[in-house]
Amino acid sequence: MSAAPLKILVIDDEPPIRKLLRTGLATQGYEVLEAPNGKASLEMLARKPDLIILDLGLPDIRGHELLRMLRARSESVPIVVLSSRDDEAGKVEALDLGADDYVTKPFGMDELLARMRAALRHQLQVHGERPIFRTGDLSVDVVRRIVKVADKEAKLSPKEYELLRVLVQHAGKVLTHKFLLGELWSDLTDAQYLRVYVRQLRQKIETDPERPYYIVTETGVGYRLRAPD
Repeated sequence: MSAAPLKILVIDDEPPIRKLLRTGLATQGYEVLEAPNGKASLEMLARKPDLIILDLGLPDIRGHELLRMLRARSESVPIVVLSSRDDEAGKVEALDLGADDYVTKPFGMDELLARMRAALRHQLQVHGERPIFRTGDLSVDVVRRIVKVADKEAKLSPKEYELLRVLVQHAGKVLTHKFLLGELWSDLTDAQYLRVYVRQLRQKIETDPERPYYIVTETGVGYRLRAPD
């Protein structure tokens, strides 16, 4: 079972454009959420998309006004604007309102994918994360959710990846059982659940899981991921 795919919310009133994006993004491993208008897009925020692709020419809410509303409700999610407008004033207004990038229709899928990756990396850097974390032979691409040990990909379950992601965010720091349980399960307090996933994760990334090099146990306290190189 692989890590859960990144969720991309596509907001566009043109069915052919949504179909093009749905097909193109799905082939890259993204999960695609769709909204044909502004009202539906605001409801879709409850699904917590990792990135939004926004068409400014919507039937119910002016594009720039919707952008303002989306940014007010979700400060950190990257937003890439799509529009048939190519005037600089429209681009500047969109960027000033919090868009991360601006792609003009018609567009190439490769260009859009590159802009999306750049927006995701920028968001991670703003939050102090490295797009690719490395320590020893372990590398974690937090944009594409790819984990490798000595250039061989490690297939993690969604929960195993979530655990590793939290450890990567705080690499070099001791994380208590309580903190990790709170990050991974909002309603669990039994550290045994955590130990099970740490053991499973070690089986996949450690050369010798019985003598872990990357995920070190701080006895009675929690765990520490080896600091980045």
